[in-house]
Amino acid sequence: MAKVVKFPIQPPEKFGFRPVRKKREEPPPKTSQLNLFTGGKVVKLNQLSAFEEALLLDEREDKAAKVHYLKAIKEGDSVPDAYCNLGIIESKLRNFPKAIDAFTLSLKEDPRHFESHYNLANLYAELGNLPLAKVHYQTSISIEPEFPNSYFNLGLTLAMNQEIDEAIKTLLEYRRLTTADDHNQVDELIEYLMRNGR
Repeated sequence: MAKVVKFPIQPPEKFGFRPVRKKREEPPPKTSQLNLFTGGKVVKLNQLSAFEEALLLDEREDKAAKVHYLKAIKEGDSVPDAYCNLGIIESKLRNFPKAIDAFTLSLKEDPRHFESHYNLANLYAELGNLPLAKVHYQTSISIEPEFPNSYFNLGLTLAMNQEIDEAIKTLLEYRRLTTADDHNQVDELIEYLMRNGR
């Protein structure tokens, strides 16, 4: 019989979404010929790309950011990143089906898009779909193993899913990756799980 783990009165807070904050360099197209113009780049004078403009608007929490992310997608400008940030906007608006769609479209463009896996995991955790949250946290860890927030959120997900030993192990990894300033909350949680979760 499984033991139900009840968190202390004040449950620890998980880390939220992680937007893409800068434009990534696009990989060069795969061709069978040598490209004589490698490193060359078209520079628009006094004009931002649609994605860069969307980022600026998004940082100001301007509702027009959504329109500019859609424009960036249409123009092929940082498509996985634009879908990812669009997913965050839809999540904040509580349009969960649209948010899931945006994150998965980002992953269709780039299956190893770290932020989309991490954000999709956060969304699934919020919706109570712990198995899918777990898979996406684990995938985000395999892509960026030094990002501590993935471990903390995975630890919470495992604890809620009654996988106490794995939760403790994962939270200890979070602790290893962070400074002493970040240890109070995780230490309390680990101690609580060791005392009450087994």
